[in-house]
Formats: sequence, C-alpha cells, structure tokens
Amino acid sequence: MKQSQRFFRRCTAIGSVLAALAASPMLVWAQQTGRAIGQQTLGRPYWHVFAAYAIAWVLVFGWTVSIARRLRRVEERLGE
Repeated sequence: MKQSQRFFRRCTAIGSVLAALAASPMLVWAQQTGRAIGQQTLGRPYWHVFAAYAIAWVLVFGWTVSIARRLRRVEERLGE
C-alpha cells in the first residue's frame, strides 16, 4: 500500500471521528445557555491567555530561528 493511500485513510478516519464528536448530543447540550448570542459575555477579560499564547509563539519562533542559524553554521563548516 502506498504511503499516500495510508495518509488519506488516516485523515479520513480522523475526520470521521471528529465529525462524530462534533455532532455529539452532549456537546450540543453544553453549548445551550438559554441566552441570545448578543447577550453572552465572557465574564472577565482573558487578556492573560492572549499574553501566554503570544509569549509561547515568540519562544517557538525564536527557537526556530536559533535552530536555522546553528544549522547554517554547521553547513558552512562542512563546506556544502
């Protein structure tokens, strides 16, 4: 079996499971609040969650740049 066929089958299986979970009655029940969408609020501001995600993305980006620089140095030493 080709690798692309296995990948397609896995993606199809994962998609089917996610679709079944999304259609679950428990999730639909949990989302019903009895309020109109315009009346819903978050309760308190979640700026700290945004800050945490921003810090995480900056760290991942910095780590990626660091790896790229080190790889470039190794390639230069090898003369490729």
